Amino acid sequence: MVNELHHFVAGKLLPGTSGRFGDVFDPNTGRVQARVPLASQAEVDAVITDAAAAQLEWARWNPQRRARVLMRFVELVRAERESLARLLSSEHGKTIADAVGDIERGLEVVEFAIGIPHLLKGDFSASAGTGIDVYSMRQPLGVVAGITPFNFPAMIPLWKAAPAIACGNAFVLKPSERDPSVPLRLAELFVDAGLPPGVLNVVNGDKVAVDALLTDPRIQAIGFVGSSAIAEYIYATAAAHGKRAQCFGGAKNHMIVMPDADLDQVVDALVGAGYGSAGERCMAISVAVPVGAATADALVERLAARVRALKVGASDDAGVDFGPLITAAAVQRVRDYVRSGVEEGADLVVDGREHVVAGHEGGFFLG
Repeated sequence: MVNELHHFVAGKLLPGTSGRFGDVFDPNTGRVQARVPLASQAEVDAVITDAAAAQLEWARWNPQRRARVLMRFVELVRAERESLARLLSSEHGKTIADAVGDIERGLEVVEFAIGIPHLLKGDFSASAGTGIDVYSMRQPLGVVAGITPFNFPAMIPLWKAAPAIACGNAFVLKPSERDPSVPLRLAELFVDAGLPPGVLNVVNGDKVAVDALLTDPRIQAIGFVGSSAIAEYIYATAAAHGKRAQCFGGAKNHMIVMPDADLDQVVDALVGAGYGSAGERCMAISVAVPVGAATADALVERLAARVRALKVGASDDAGVDFGPLITAAAVQRVRDYVRSGVEEGADLVVDGREHVVAGHEGGFFLG
């Protein structure tokens, strides 16, 4: 059975009207488990209209009252953390433990935003000049938006939404269409926590929805996390339309291993960074540079043994170190990276390209 997903607008789930849909896969099986509506420009326009109306009343709430909504939201999320983690894992493919971490790191920022009343205090300087006093006031921008990636479907939407909402803005979230169910559920929990309908909206979509957010004059600011190419596009388009933009594009982390390094600790760090969330995250160390041939040989020996011992399996299996990748295209892309490395002269020490998980032969797995 294929589940039909919705948008979250004005405090309730609404079906899409564009007639366009995207497939949401179960990475463990490779089967389509849901269809997500892809919003039209008219649908995004309607969402922004609703958010702009709701923001006016929300901005009149004092900061302490807004913070209490966030406090209640944290309680509600923690109460159903396990079910949220399983939902996240079923669409993304990260292990349950990784999914719990995804949620908890998002809640850490919500907890920070609870303290926003102190940060919203203005400044006053008496006698800055002869007969001149200077003061500042902090006010909401209005309606702001977040465009977030597939790899942290709880953490990054909460990073974007919580501070914006705490400051009195309305927020429009455009999550990844690959794993949208957790963002939709989080939006419901915000309303259950007392957030007025329309202050937080979730609109699913592709480039059509993104461009609608980037060009609408009522959207005052955009936050984005994703690939470098898309970050450049979003930043340039947002800036051309007079918006504030905060864009995190790509990431490649490098580790330099000195000859006197504790290699057991190095291997722990490399395995944790490289294989957590199946490596689908910007914190993954993609390049390790050992200093000296002896360091390199010792590191490869230790690392290869640890990598061979990693348990790959369904994301909800106990004791699994990492689960499947997000899509078949992602699997092929990694295979291509390995192939190109070999063609360029690299020694392939551990080859997981043809790894198959018993009972999940159609899943998006790599060894």
